[in-house]
Amino acid sequence: MLAVAGGDLDAFGELVRRNQRYAWNAAWRLLQDPAEAEDAAQDAFLKILDAAPRYRPTAAFRTYLYRVVTRLCLDRLEKKRPTYTDRLPAAASDEPGPADALLQQETAAAVRRALGTLPPRQRAALVLQHYENLSYMEVAQAMNTSVKSIERLLARGRKTLGRRLDEFRGR
Repeated sequence: MLAVAGGDLDAFGELVRRNQRYAWNAAWRLLQDPAEAEDAAQDAFLKILDAAPRYRPTAAFRTYLYRVVTRLCLDRLEKKRPTYTDRLPAAASDEPGPADALLQQETAAAVRRALGTLPPRQRAALVLQHYENLSYMEVAQAMNTSVKSIERLLARGRKTLGRRLDEFRGR
């Protein structure tokens, strides 16, 4: 990123190549729309390029990237209602048997629907911690808040998510 700040666009291309999957995955899980996720990921990299001269390496680049992606996604969620899709992303080629695959799809869809009902900040904290495997400290940095706040968001999010999943299961 320091090379990018010096005007090295090849270095920026390498940053994008190495991290675009992480940006898209986080955005997709937050926005639940592949096209919106693609737009948010691209916007994040454009914002990072624009801010390159002001970049200070106080955290890992990926944490910085998650902060930008999360903020963009939260802004998008506040501006409009999230769109839901019944389609899952393409499954990997080493799929389990048909019954297992169906159960996994139904479970993933229920989790996605339940996540979609959470307040945006709770959803963001859960996605970054669970799906992106960030530590509490990294989630706090990405969301520009304290670790204690993240702990509370995660606790409330998990509790609400459990209740919503029970509702989806008909319990």
